[in-house]
Amino acid sequence: MPRLIHLNGPSGVGKSTIAQLYTDRHAGVLNLDTDQIVSLIGGWQDDFWTALRAGRVLAIAMAETHLRTGHDVVMPQLTTRLEEIEGFEAAAARGGAEYREIVLTVEKPRMLDRFARRIAGEHAARHRHMDEIVTRGGGPILLERIHDHLTAYLGTRPDCRIVPTDGLSPEQTYAEVIRLR
Repeated sequence: MPRLIHLNGPSGVGKSTIAQLYTDRHAGVLNLDTDQIVSLIGGWQDDFWTALRAGRVLAIAMAETHLRTGHDVVMPQLTTRLEEIEGFEAAAARGGAEYREIVLTVEKPRMLDRFARRIAGEHAARHRHMDEIVTRGGGPILLERIHDHLTAYLGTRPDCRIVPTDGLSPEQTYAEVIRLR
């Protein structure tokens, strides 16, 4: 049975890195990065939240279509509200797939450090559009608020699987995701 593997977690935790590792090591898997889809929508930089809503609709359709081929979808996407994922859960069901939410967690100080390193590091171009949105939204203050929202959200998701990433390398985090998928 195919799976829609939703890698949830705060900015800078490693969702995109783990999704790419998964895709590289599993033939036929779609790496469905909604943030990348959003960046394909004209005007996204001026009105990110409208583009995000449209991007999610497109991503839901893409996920369902790909799952119907019998292949997995891995989706690195922060969500902190149930209504943000209901469409993906329904797409998995319609596509004859299992929806699996795996949340990569990190302590706040480490999250802020990882984000700062990401915007200055070698992968800066890959995430630049989202990093600019976060920076315009308040940077560390926004990230801390997102962390709090995610923590509260986890209390409503007893079936999600949690991977604490503090002290783990990307390979170790990937191994935990494989174990929990």
